[in-house]
Amino acid sequence: MVEDAPAAGGTYVLLFYLPRAMEIEAGRLGRVTLPAGWLAYVGSAHGPGGLRARLARHFRREKRIHWHIDALTTRVSPVAWHATTGDERLECTWAQTLAAQPDARIPAPGFGSSDCRAGCPAHLIAFPKRPDLEPIYRT
Repeated sequence: MVEDAPAAGGTYVLLFYLPRAMEIEAGRLGRVTLPAGWLAYVGSAHGPGGLRARLARHFRREKRIHWHIDALTTRVSPVAWHATTGDERLECTWAQTLAAQPDARIPAPGFGSSDCRAGCPAHLIAFPKRPDLEPIYRT
């Protein structure tokens, strides 16, 4: 699945399904409770190995916890991902687009957005049902 990801840089979204609420320790955010249902996490990968390397890290359970998302991916694997290549940084645009959906909610303010300069409340968005990713394809 991740082997198909391009080695180029770009933006990605990971989808998770939690059958029940889960508490995780998310670095400086402390203990956060993630709700049952769907979670979408938006990130970018512009370093060595690009999207393939970053997505492979997210799908690996054993790793040193470096980012907020690592606290989640060491406990549960994503069920799907979508990515686009390019130098344009679409992370905040995608996160804001997903957060604007009517049933979206921010379960942990600041999660994944500690270095955000666009004012995103978080780059992790919760949904009661599988979110529609179609709007991000148009950005």
